[in-house]
Amino acid sequence: MNILVIDAQGGGIGRQIVAEVREAFPQACVTAVGTNVMATSAMLKAGANYAATGENAVIVGCRKADVIIGPVGIVIADAMHGEITPAMALAVGQSNARRILLPMSHCDNIVVGVSNFSINSLISDVIDELNKIPE
Repeated sequence: MNILVIDAQGGGIGRQIVAEVREAFPQACVTAVGTNVMATSAMLKAGANYAATGENAVIVGCRKADVIIGPVGIVIADAMHGEITPAMALAVGQSNARRILLPMSHCDNIVVGVSNFSINSLISDVIDELNKIPE
């Protein structure tokens, strides 16, 4: 399974996702793409097999992924303080990959109807969703 984790800003959420996915699915190929070097570096240190930075890396990664994981902002142009470009959001949205999005209410994008779960709880849900995917 080719898993693409996308994150922005400091990469803290992506780092936690990569670490948990590596532990639960050691056989999976995890690629981390950050919108900036800090985010990419954090995810690489957490155990990603591959890592890259920037818009083109998101576009290429989305073509190759079976599953894309990240905060809901990765499908919203100009989200994450402008770090998600329209091309990035389009690539994620048009990808044939399954998308597992964490509901985050930040940067003027409010997700209603979702309780304020901890990041650990949300990442646990990510692992549960990955377990449902047939290999």
